[in-house]
Amino acid sequence: MLSRWPIRNKLIFGLGLLLVIVSTLSWTGMSAMYAYRGLVKSLRCRASELPLATSLAQKVSDLRATLSATLANPDASNQRSAHRQFSERFQAAQETLMAYNDQLAQNEEGEDEHDSIRDNRIEHETVGKIEESLVAVSRLSHDESWAWNEGVAAKLRKELDTLQGLAAELPSHLHERLHNLAGDVRSQYHAMFATSWIAGIAATLLMGLFIQLFYRWVFRPLRVLVKGSRRVAGGDFNFRIQLNSHDEMAELAEALNAMTTRFRTIRDDLDQQVKQRTKQVIRSEQLASVGFLAAGVAHEINNPLASIAMCAESLEGRVAEALDPGGAENSVILNYLRMIQTEAFRCKEITEKLLDFSRLGETQRHDTDLNVLVQGVVEMVQHLAKYKNKRLEFTPGGPMLASINAQEIKQVVLNLITNGLDSVDEGGLLKVEVELRDQEIELRFTDNGCGLSEEVREHLFEPFFTRKKSGQGTGLGLSIAYRILADHHGHIEAASDGPGRGTQFRVSLPLAGAQPSQESRHRYQAA
Repeated sequence: MLSRWPIRNKLIFGLGLLLVIVSTLSWTGMSAMYAYRGLVKSLRCRASELPLATSLAQKVSDLRATLSATLANPDASNQRSAHRQFSERFQAAQETLMAYNDQLAQNEEGEDEHDSIRDNRIEHETVGKIEESLVAVSRLSHDESWAWNEGVAAKLRKELDTLQGLAAELPSHLHERLHNLAGDVRSQYHAMFATSWIAGIAATLLMGLFIQLFYRWVFRPLRVLVKGSRRVAGGDFNFRIQLNSHDEMAELAEALNAMTTRFRTIRDDLDQQVKQRTKQVIRSEQLASVGFLAAGVAHEINNPLASIAMCAESLEGRVAEALDPGGAENSVILNYLRMIQTEAFRCKEITEKLLDFSRLGETQRHDTDLNVLVQGVVEMVQHLAKYKNKRLEFTPGGPMLASINAQEIKQVVLNLITNGLDSVDEGGLLKVEVELRDQEIELRFTDNGCGLSEEVREHLFEPFFTRKKSGQGTGLGLSIAYRILADHHGHIEAASDGPGRGTQFRVSLPLAGAQPSQESRHRYQAA
């Protein structure tokens, strides 16, 4: 469940856990600090009561001492002085009691009901009794003749004894609370100690949970991503990063996997293009070599071949006249002479094609409708007797102008049509189609003839490579067509499903006014 959260929610959850840990530890520390502060404050307040309680007891003791001294020496001359001294000490006792009562009121400010040491109810009860006793003493000592009145003196002594006992109780209450405080402090210490341990253990567990979640949600996915990226960067494009976190990390892993797949596809495509470019460069070098050879040799060979053919023809006439018409060897000699003439003219035809091959280059070009050009070639071929029993269908497109040398392109079209018709049997079909594709004019020549093997298709445009029977082809027609199309920034390629499944040749030429594609430029530069 949590693993499917986005990283933002996971970080918020982790920060919440960290906040709980800090809050727990802070609460434990603050609780201990406030407990200690409250204890110190209570002790300070109660300690301020102790001197006043002791002073009050002392003042009451002074009253009793004054009373005792007066009763022991009831001299009339000392009566007024004794009464004044008693009144002064009585006033001092009252002031001390008021100060003690004010201190009790100050200590009650901010009192905690659970703070037993600051509970002043017993002190207030005792102070109330002391006040009542002081009122009684004040009433009894109001008359100056109290020293000669034994009944009043006895009552006054009794009240002072009671007052002495009550004043002595005040410190005893505080001493008793301080004695009980040790037990309370011990209990609070044990409770705080246990609370601190529990809070520490809880904080440790929460911190462990936080570290584990951080490792599972952040650190481990990052490590998987880094290791996977390094493997891909090392060239292992078949490796895929697997993350089951279902968050942004998983999305990043999927993006890296998609990028790797795309990169591998591009690499394979580039490798294929490099292979094709290499084949084209090799083929272009072969064609260049043939052209260089043709330029240097064709002229030298053509004249001797013409002489051989002419001499053979002349010799045939003379031998026919010189030999006995009925001789058995006449026909053999004449056949050999005709064979010499045929092969000499065939060699002369090859040299002429070589010369055509070597003369290819910049020529005058004009905007020409390829539909009209192809239609003219089709009509010319259809009237040839050798193709009478074979079907030739032409499907033109709309007006398609290309900047070409019409004679050269006509030679390419004628070569492809005749090759297609030669590859089909009687009743076979060759389809010729013209179509516009992406600023290029495409000519398709599709037959249902003998087809091509992979080996034949690879060497199809090489000079002197032919599938025709010996003596029926020079192997230069497709090579010349390739050179012509490359010179026109065009392209030719062959496709076949295999032997016996027909063949399709596709010719591409730039539309008039359109810039040649980058691929066409590469082919032209390679050629």
